[in-house]
Amino acid sequence: MNVQFNKSFSNDYKAKYIIFFDFDETYFPHECTDELLSHLKELEEYLQKLVHEHYVKVGWVTGSDLLQVAHKTKRANLSFSPHFIASNLGTELHHVNDRDLLFNKEWGDRLIKSGFSHSIVTDIVTELYNVYHIKLVEQTQLGQRSYKCNYYYFWKSHAQSRYDLRIIRHLAASNGLGININRCNPKAGDPADAFDIDFIPLNAGKKEIVTFMTRYYQVPFTNTIAFGDSGNDIEMLRAVEYGYLLANATDEAKSLHASITKGTYSLGILETLRKIFSND
Repeated sequence: MNVQFNKSFSNDYKAKYIIFFDFDETYFPHECTDELLSHLKELEEYLQKLVHEHYVKVGWVTGSDLLQVAHKTKRANLSFSPHFIASNLGTELHHVNDRDLLFNKEWGDRLIKSGFSHSIVTDIVTELYNVYHIKLVEQTQLGQRSYKCNYYYFWKSHAQSRYDLRIIRHLAASNGLGININRCNPKAGDPADAFDIDFIPLNAGKKEIVTFMTRYYQVPFTNTIAFGDSGNDIEMLRAVEYGYLLANATDEAKSLHASITKGTYSLGILETLRKIFSND
């Protein structure tokens, strides 16, 4: 895969802690102002300190694909890559060894065995429209990936949308597919008044990545940490000991999760990590 990343944080140690970051609007601020990037640089320096002093592994768990992530790392002029990147909503998993991306074969084999297929998704989308008059709009700017199919659902009335989303979930489940549904975040480039509808294999989302990577690195649950900003991060945050939404999180996410940082973006992450590691 012809995707270039910066060197990773140091890899030559057995992990004691693991930190999972959503990427867009959590680790990476889309506005990229001088102030936000200055705070992000401070976060990178602090993570480098944690890596050396507390044997921390760092991962990005994102709905974006690797090319999008690589582009954004250049925009933010990041100095380091994480130890692993779970892209496309956790349907692709790569380790970053210095600057090389190494595909996790065990995770890949798991997805192959899932039985996920684009034809099943196409049949569901057709049935939603023809039978239930529910229209899903393909996210053409992302394209469809091997194990993730992205659509938008546009908000109607409260009652109608609640009914429509329930039908979408039901059809995904009855066809053996996993699904992620969350309100879009215009700050991350999404349309307003829309929901992300992501069809993925069963047992292949952000929560499952947390479980898999925690076992992979043999880190105790008590030493697991995660940060996010949107509705698709909630299960990930609930799957760790310390799961926090940032203060800049969406209203939907804040209605679903109680632990919220005081600061936004990197400042919120820094304040929380300094508290967690103050007595270690």
